[in-house]
Amino acid sequence: MGHRTGKHLGSLAHDKGVDFSVWAPFAKSVALLHWLEFEWGELPMESDGKGYWFIENVDAQPGQMYKYRIVTEDDEVLDRNDPYARQVTDSDSGSSVIVAHDFDWKGSDSFKAVPKQQAIIYELHVGTFNKPDASTTGTFESAIEKLDYLANLGVNYVELMPVTSMAMSHGWGYAPNYIFSVENAYGGRHGLLEFVKACHEKGIGVILDVVYNHFFNESDLWRYDGWSENDRGGIYFFNDERGDTPWGGRPDYGRAEVRQFILDNVTMWFTEYKIDGLRVDSTIYMRNTDGNNDKHDLDIPEAWSLLGEINQLAHKINPNALMIAEDNATNNGIVTPVTDGGMGFDAQWEVGFPHVIRDSLGITHNENQPALQGVEYELGHTYTGDAFDKVIFGDSHDTAANGSSRLNEAATPGNAESLSARQRVLLASALSLTAPGIPMLLQGQEFMQEGAFNEWQMLEWNKTEQFAGIVLAHQHLINLRLNKFDNTRGLLGQFTNVIHRDDKNNIIAFHRKDQGGPLDDTVVIVNFGDTIFEEYSLNFPYEGDWRVRFNSSWTGYNVDFHEVPMINTQADKDGLATIALSNFSVIILSTEQSS
Repeated sequence: MGHRTGKHLGSLAHDKGVDFSVWAPFAKSVALLHWLEFEWGELPMESDGKGYWFIENVDAQPGQMYKYRIVTEDDEVLDRNDPYARQVTDSDSGSSVIVAHDFDWKGSDSFKAVPKQQAIIYELHVGTFNKPDASTTGTFESAIEKLDYLANLGVNYVELMPVTSMAMSHGWGYAPNYIFSVENAYGGRHGLLEFVKACHEKGIGVILDVVYNHFFNESDLWRYDGWSENDRGGIYFFNDERGDTPWGGRPDYGRAEVRQFILDNVTMWFTEYKIDGLRVDSTIYMRNTDGNNDKHDLDIPEAWSLLGEINQLAHKINPNALMIAEDNATNNGIVTPVTDGGMGFDAQWEVGFPHVIRDSLGITHNENQPALQGVEYELGHTYTGDAFDKVIFGDSHDTAANGSSRLNEAATPGNAESLSARQRVLLASALSLTAPGIPMLLQGQEFMQEGAFNEWQMLEWNKTEQFAGIVLAHQHLINLRLNKFDNTRGLLGQFTNVIHRDDKNNIIAFHRKDQGGPLDDTVVIVNFGDTIFEEYSLNFPYEGDWRVRFNSSWTGYNVDFHEVPMINTQADKDGLATIALSNFSVIILSTEQSS
């Protein structure tokens, strides 16, 4: 527990009652308010003289509501929720709830998530993933109904957009009110516990998106015990310009108690919920005051060290934890070990990856460089020499919103189901699932969900039938990525080399391998252009028989695709071979075991 060893903040139920403890260093007095069937009871709390207030063995039980009544130095009376509350009755004006810690994990307690080189992530927003009807929001319970679908698809991690109590009980989740409490509209604490258990029973790990770069200004944390400076946020926040972000007050990462508050939150996710990893939102806005990575100095070095502590703590609790940062993909230190001065994340979002895909497909245009230059850069780029130190994707909640739209909608606006849109979505997914990195799919990407990402529109699950072939193509790609057929081991390897780049025709090919040799060496050919080639020549890594393992133009994926023959190709002694290429397509080939 760091600087406060032996103290437990929040409520703790046990055989003799419930203990309560809260940090309010500038309070004149603190009392516990607890609900006694028809009215609030009030019990004075004691101070330890170091800023903490406590009361023990209160006659209360799980399920009961409580708050803290704080009298400030100016004699103002503030009724506050517990910052450590594991549940609140309502995100905006509710009360804290005492919870039990007796969840039954039987049936899932032996689960172990796959290592990151085998990870296939599916980004999921609980509120829109599977809504019971148009008038309600999605819940953990309704999301569980689709886990068989995800398991059959081949997904082995879901990444939940933030599920902590949020302003107005709906949204993307990035305006957290109480970071220890799970949003009631989604099913609350018990709902998340059941969801994680169900995922583990299906062989799926759970990554949780957490927000530590700001806290919502209108939550109880703001001027919690009445104290503040410079008209800012008080004890949980920086009280100078470092406290300002576009979304709310920035926590004071230099204050020991605030650091412990965040570290305790990390501990909770891994111990109480058995979460398998965290995606930490906007770490650049934690370590820099304005999100500008061009600065050579760190505005907030305390954030850098805290993020290192977060990763060390997570890996201490769960050595297999998958820790992901959302930064700006230019700082190698994000994924450098803490012992070498880095933050120690396992990977960071490769935020440029979806943009170079759109550039190369002609959806957007970068006048500063040839379209394929960005693709070649992304294929060769790592931060630490580890091919899996980045998360790659064709779409995410960010690229599919914020004034933009999903890739298929952007490809042919107003006609997101067009032939060209289907081809391009499948190409983007194929590139993400074959390139070096940890691949991620945005919910609905695999069945052509249209429009832009938002917090209210339910996924159209009928499209899984309408575009069953596209779903099947994603399943095939995931199987190849994971070497399920023992003939594409190279896609799990560290080695990548661009072996062909044709800027005129917008075609690129790259070689992946693990140890190399038959059933290992894998070549991926991507035609970003709209031209169909009956014969196209390029050099393979070496001579031999190269077998087609995937052809995105196959009419089994969509009847109106322009299918080119799935013919194996023989590379001569110089590696030269000829192959047919459809437009906006991907072909995956690997060598065969010699007889």
